[in-house]
This record gives sequence, structure tokens and C-alpha cells, in this order.
Amino acid sequence: MSPTRPHLALPLLVLASSSLAFAQEPQGPQTSAPAPIAPASRVERRVGTNDKVTVPAGTRVAVVLENGISTRSAKAGDSLYFRTSFPITQNNRVVIPVGSYLRGELLESKRPGRIKGRGEFRMRLNTLIFPNGYTVDLTAVPRSADSGGNETMDPEGKVTGPGGKGKDVGTVATTTVTGAGIGAIAAGAKGAGIGAGIGGLAGLGAVLLTRGPEAQLPRGSTLDIVLEHTLALDADQIQYRSVGDSSPITPPPARPE
Repeated sequence: MSPTRPHLALPLLVLASSSLAFAQEPQGPQTSAPAPIAPASRVERRVGTNDKVTVPAGTRVAVVLENGISTRSAKAGDSLYFRTSFPITQNNRVVIPVGSYLRGELLESKRPGRIKGRGEFRMRLNTLIFPNGYTVDLTAVPRSADSGGNETMDPEGKVTGPGGKGKDVGTVATTTVTGAGIGAIAAGAKGAGIGAGIGGLAGLGAVLLTRGPEAQLPRGSTLDIVLEHTLALDADQIQYRSVGDSSPITPPPARPE
């Protein structure tokens, strides 16, 4: 048996003790995992396609007629074009600007009769187009018109022309007097009676062949239309501006394809 080497046992004992102490020593402060943080709720309100601006039924809109109307040539189904001449506002903001366009149609058109009846037509507005191209459907009828003539308008938007009875009676009377004068020159008093009868028949014939005045609204006529139903507008399609701001509204940039 080989002799024991005491000079090697002491270093081995010291090394074993150091390893045991290192294993038992904590490796650092123990920390727990952070608790999950709930996502903060969004409180801001985004303007999107679900946001609406409502223009209530009964709102009056001032418009100008872009194409003239006359019962001489108008017929049911003809298109009518208007533009707004006064802004519609809400909360000191313009929601329907001046220069917006409206499209309508004639529902019926009737010429004046040769003996009785007046010229009349009825119209309705169907579409509103904003300067940026945003288009909405609407139902509106005119309630008043200023054309400079004698046309009248009822609450359903029917325009009626002036009557021609007074003019017709004047035509007959004038023709009768003229015929009487010619008869008097030709054959004295008896001829005057004959001439009056001939003139009266001629005047009556002229009346029967002549229609009364046409109902018409010339281009540039101003009308006051009324919305029959609430108009719901997409907020993100309306280019708001303050009342009194007369700067032009520029269309939004086109979206890339």
C-alpha cells in the first residue's frame, strides 16, 4: 500500500467546502413576474362612415332653376336641374353649401285648353349633389316660386299658368267692333249689323283656335323647396366650414387605386 499524501488532502477539502457554500448561496434577488396590464380603453371618438348629420324634414332650401320649363314643350319625365343659392347650417357650420346641385323631374305637364283650362305642371326633386361629388337621395317639392310672371303654385308643387278668359273676350269684342265698322261703310246701318255678326263669328273662331297662356318658369327663376323627409348625411363626406367663410371648397384628393 502506498503511503498517504497529507499535503494533497487539505486543498481538496478546502475546494469541496467552497463548492458547497457556492451552491447554497442564493444567485440573486428573487422577483415575481409583473402582473399583466389591461389595455387602456379608447375614449376618443373617431369620425367614420357611421356618423350622420341629419337635416330635418320641413327644412326649406332656396334654389335657382338652371333650365327653363314651359308647358308648350314640357312633358312628364323631363329632367330638371337646380342649384342652391343659400347655405343650410347647423351649430354655426355649413352642412349644405351654396352651389350644391339638385336634380328633379316633371311628374305631369298639361297645356292650356282652347276654350277653358289653364296650363299647369308638377315637379319633384330627387337628388342632392355636393360640390365634392357626394350624392344623396332626397324627396322635396317646391312651395313657392318667383319667376316674374303670373304663375301660382300649390302646396304639392303644381305650377298653374295665368288664365286667358279676359284676353279671349277682348279678342271677340275687338273683332266684332271691327266687323261692324266695315259693314257700316259698305251698306249703312243694316250693313253694320251684318258686319258685326260676321266679325263676331270670326272673333269666336279665332278664340277657338287659340290656346290660353302657357304655364312656364324661365331659367333663373328662384324657388323655395321643402324636404319631405329627414336627410341623413355622412359626416365624413361633408366639408364643414364656418358661417360667413366664402372661400371655395376644394374637393378631397383622389384615393389611389
